[in-house]
Amino acid sequence: MPERSRVEDFIAAVVGGDHVAAIRDFYWEDASMQENMAEPRRGRDLLMEHEARALARLERMHTHPPRAVLVDGDRVVVHWTFDATGKDGVTRRLDELAIQRWRGDRIVEERFFYDTATAWRPVEPVP
Repeated sequence: MPERSRVEDFIAAVVGGDHVAAIRDFYWEDASMQENMAEPRRGRDLLMEHEARALARLERMHTHPPRAVLVDGDRVVVHWTFDATGKDGVTRRLDELAIQRWRGDRIVEERFFYDTATAWRPVEPVP
């Protein structure tokens, strides 16, 4: 079960923009991530590689501070909003819930829930 301060450190790392380092520093080696009902990705190295490739396709990723964070035992829910500016200059937004299971002070399992019909809709960029 994570301490609230550990969850806050994780959130600060993600909002700070170094998503790959956040995976390295806050996920177990055997961690998994799952998009909605898709097959989970497994293994911290694969998770970092996937995140690095996704970010490399962008000009900029802006992570808003979470709208809500709930901590209940080994479960954490974070309401994230991400603005991704592509190489084409268009900024798109993703609004999602991340449901995490922590083992001690690291994430072992994470699943993202978002509406695929409105995911990555164009928005005005954040200055």
